[in-house]
Amino acid sequence: MEKRYQVMIAAAVGIVGLSMLAGCTSDSPPLTLAPRVELDRYAGRWYVIANIPYFAEKGNVGSYFDLSFQPGGNLTDVYTARPKSFDAPEKSYVLNGYVVPNTGNARWRESPFWPLYMSYLILYVDPDYQTALVGYPGRGYGWVFARQPVIDEPTYQALLRRMQDQGYDIGLFRRVVQIPAQQGNPGFQ
Repeated sequence: MEKRYQVMIAAAVGIVGLSMLAGCTSDSPPLTLAPRVELDRYAGRWYVIANIPYFAEKGNVGSYFDLSFQPGGNLTDVYTARPKSFDAPEKSYVLNGYVVPNTGNARWRESPFWPLYMSYLILYVDPDYQTALVGYPGRGYGWVFARQPVIDEPTYQALLRRMQDQGYDIGLFRRVVQIPAQQGNPGFQ
């Protein structure tokens, strides 16, 4: 088996195991999804502004994902990042999935390979579709996304407050380095 697929399988198994553990230990109420997500407006490139670091994304720089939707609610999510340095070559991973019916398009199931599917929960998207928050059952994972690689501090803090209102420990979030000038700054991975 090709090494790339072995790493993807190990990552997916780890995510499932951790999310099951997180789901078993959470006393928090269920996450509240965005009321309605317009898929044609949500499609396109999103930069990872911050996340709760975990092994598959930890330390990556310049990370973003490109979303596209196919007829029938199917989707393709291509995650791209550079491991630890802007000098490193970009690496991309493709996840395929679908929008869960009757969820206002805010709950998805994504898979790096069949039969493994992971939840993707859109908790918030601003009216102009410039920022978004994505969560995961159990709150062990969370992401802050934007259409631009850098957002202003008031916007970032407002997004973190929204995550806190959802029961997240915002002290776990770390910013993702999107430009070289951010490297080594407090609060960044």
